[in-house]
Amino acid sequence: MNKSKSLIVWQRIHKCIQQREPVMLLYVLESHGSSPGRQGFAMAVTASGTMEGSIGGGIMEHKFVELAKEKLQTQPSELSIRTQYHDKKAAQNQSGMICSGEQTILLYQLQSDDEPVVQAIVTCLDQHGNGLLSLSPSGIAFTDRVTPGFDFKFVRQSADEWVFQERLGYKNELFIIGGGHCALALSRLMSQMDFYIRLYDDRPDLHTVQLNDSVHEKITVKTYYDLTNLIPPGNNHYVVIMTFGYRTDDLAIRALLNRSFRYVGVLGSQTKIDTLFATYRDEGVSDEVLSQIHAPIGIPMHSQTPEEIAVSIAAQIIQVKNSFSSTGFTELTG
Repeated sequence: MNKSKSLIVWQRIHKCIQQREPVMLLYVLESHGSSPGRQGFAMAVTASGTMEGSIGGGIMEHKFVELAKEKLQTQPSELSIRTQYHDKKAAQNQSGMICSGEQTILLYQLQSDDEPVVQAIVTCLDQHGNGLLSLSPSGIAFTDRVTPGFDFKFVRQSADEWVFQERLGYKNELFIIGGGHCALALSRLMSQMDFYIRLYDDRPDLHTVQLNDSVHEKITVKTYYDLTNLIPPGNNHYVVIMTFGYRTDDLAIRALLNRSFRYVGVLGSQTKIDTLFATYRDEGVSDEVLSQIHAPIGIPMHSQTPEEIAVSIAAQIIQVKNSFSSTGFTELTG
């Protein structure tokens, strides 16, 4: 199973502290516009140039890596934040990029005193937990087993008065219903995108289920109608229904009626979807509700192989994730 990108960065930092190797944490505290480094992007840099993670890439990242190496080699420990503008017309703090936008980046050299905090972060992420990370001029802090009602928060009064907080751990959860070839391809692809993934099937001995080592959990159900009690609602929950047939798809969809999710999609031909939806309309399910279900699932691209289908589904999920507003989320209401 792939580790989360965040865990890999913090493991590198923890190893450096244990080996007494100077290491700098680079962290995107704030991001606006077309900045390539988004809020929460992080990387670790050592004096020798060993790196883990990313703050957006390109010449901007290269400049900060070189700056971090220089500070580690020649300057005493310090914490600072710098805002970079991706515009050559900017009066100062030009990043060297022309994509527009801006991002504020923290540079912080970890100390031996930070080892317990970093260890707590690594343990939490390794166990797929959530916690609250706090960064400020006073350093780094972490509270385990806390799930704040926000992903990021950055408040800055001045260069010396600011606080950044982030809900560490998986922020999005993917529920794949059905463990066939398409599910295997989708699991492998989505595992690279920091989703916590659960796979549900009523066939525990299915070869593709046994092959699937990309998901975090495999759950065997007696019937897909049991999903009513197994998949909780949530505005960061994504549901993909891709069972082996019409009857089981129908059971899964019915199990999730009256549940609210960020995304729900159903794999199948247009004919199958039309037949399913006609039945639901006859039973009183509104067109408004049905229109919120992505069916047939995926971005239209004439996909044929399981891998191509997985790409089209992943693209649609990312599209929904990145375009979501605070106005609400999909409701499967019967």
